Amino acid sequence: MNSIETYKNQFVDYLTEIIKVKEPTNLYEPIEYILQIGGKRLRPVLTLMICDLFQGEVKQAYNAALAIEVFHNFTLVHDDIMDSAPIRRGMPTVHKKWNINTGILSGDAMMILAYQCFENYEPSTLKKLLQLFNKTAIEVCEGQQLDVDFENRNDVSISEYTKMITYKTSVLVAAAMKMGAIIADVTENEAALIYEFGLNLGIAFQLQDDYLDTFGDAKLFGKQIGGDISENKKTYLYLKTIEVCNITDKEKLLTLYKTKKSNQRKIEEVTHIFERNNIPQITLKEIELYTNKAFDVLDKLTIDSANKTVLKDFGLSLMKRTI
Repeated sequence: MNSIETYKNQFVDYLTEIIKVKEPTNLYEPIEYILQIGGKRLRPVLTLMICDLFQGEVKQAYNAALAIEVFHNFTLVHDDIMDSAPIRRGMPTVHKKWNINTGILSGDAMMILAYQCFENYEPSTLKKLLQLFNKTAIEVCEGQQLDVDFENRNDVSISEYTKMITYKTSVLVAAAMKMGAIIADVTENEAALIYEFGLNLGIAFQLQDDYLDTFGDAKLFGKQIGGDISENKKTYLYLKTIEVCNITDKEKLLTLYKTKKSNQRKIEEVTHIFERNNIPQITLKEIELYTNKAFDVLDKLTIDSANKTVLKDFGLSLMKRTI
């Protein structure tokens, strides 16, 4: 097994080799830009790591990893347009650096490029990868629509929210891991278990993202702190507050989330309500809950204990991340 940093470096080298700016430059420059301005590379690293862990040929997983990363960044380009987000990974978002039309068109091209990454796989492997990719892609769209729908509802439940983040975020983490397993030619049962592991880890990852959006360090996080509050996002922090707070805080929070105006005072007031109701600590416990659910799946895998430890350490590192 290689280190996480080694997988990341291998992937970035491959991405740089494959993704080039060509004519028309106004289509391809934004693609190269979003793919090269950083990011955790979590999903492609998982594809490579799982393939290696199951004793597959890591280089065979490069194209699937690239497909996952290109698709993920395509969703970010379009999400940023929908959210009117000015910053991504500490840099201007694509639609701010260029314009909305360019963001839409370059995003569309990225979706097609993601499919092209699968072209060189053998038919039997290709079928499994495409079935998983198609299922995942439509679920991500469903999750995004639920997220949009929730902005205009005041009766969103935590279970509904969990379903939304499972589709919008977690299924892509799970698919990235399962693709590595498919390329390593593991049994269907092993592939299903690694998917379940990734699904729970992905939920924990998104909950951590919710937490960092309000309580993270802007310089480290790479996004505008309080962005979810500004956009009236019904995150776990908001929903849990509504569930546990007194009537005064509830009415204040509902009032604050009715305004479309984004300002620092609103962010500060909402943050104080979260803190007053112990929401940071509650959220961290929820992150731990889903991380432990992922760890429970490890016991069912047939891989050796050393490799199980690698996966567990990776999960623990996600719980402690600041970006």
